[in-house]
Amino acid sequence: MIEITLPMQQDKAIELLNAHQEDGITFTFKEKKGIKLYFETTTEDLDQAAKIAKAAIKAQPWGAVLYFQAAPVK
Repeated sequence: MIEITLPMQQDKAIELLNAHQEDGITFTFKEKKGIKLYFETTTEDLDQAAKIAKAAIKAQPWGAVLYFQAAPVK
């Protein structure tokens, strides 16, 4: 599981990551706690999944200006 700490554009990030697939890694939204969004992934390499999620959000016109963190949940 990874967590995305994102205070703005949460709905867009959820929609994006639920539909995103890269290198065989997919994301499934599980829950929201405050500004933290939690996603299950289809890989054991959670660091790689967090990097892919962050890059996918940053690649969006609305995501390029956001300050947020993506990290594995250990």
